[in-house]
Amino acid sequence: MTPRTPFFVRSFIIGSLATALTLTACGNSTQPQSASPTVSASASATATPSPTPTGTYKPADAKGKAENVPLPVLPEAAKANSKEGVEAFARYWFQALSYAYETGDTAAIKRSTGANCVFCDGLQESIGQSWADGKWIVGGRIETPVVAGKPGTGPESRQATVQVIQQQIEIHKADGTLYQEATEASNSGSQLVATFNSDGWMVTDLGLIR
Repeated sequence: MTPRTPFFVRSFIIGSLATALTLTACGNSTQPQSASPTVSASASATATPSPTPTGTYKPADAKGKAENVPLPVLPEAAKANSKEGVEAFARYWFQALSYAYETGDTAAIKRSTGANCVFCDGLQESIGQSWADGKWIVGGRIETPVVAGKPGTGPESRQATVQVIQQQIEIHKADGTLYQEATEASNSGSQLVATFNSDGWMVTDLGLIR
């Protein structure tokens, strides 16, 4: 069995990201991070609508890939340059990331991520590696029960503090066997920074809250 590679860059500090392109995920702790209790309520917001799949959703397992995974749709609320807008956008972005883990398709993440978000690029490359050579991911689904927006560094910039809960992740090889040890489920706090322009919100930075 291939030695385990951690799914999240454990030494990450916001604004000072190592560029290691190892297999990564959205959390590294089964306990909430210290900043999580300070985020304000936004958990009751309606989830982002998704198109109706053509068939019944089936999660991945050791026998095969997920089927009919609903593709997240950017909600109208996420198109506003406001606190509520960045909250809706952050929720959508993590749903798109969850979709990428389940399907290997990172197109939605790429469309809503700026060119200078190094950590975001690392996530995309890591997902690509996890799905290369016939491999697939079992688990990895993400939920964001709490999202709290706040002002950024300028009128077109805002931040969102996000509670990110992610399922255990297993990578299976083409023959169904494990590629490496499973990564435990996680519950962590993340800080997302987004900039608003003519194309809407774009993620410009992302990191763990310590």
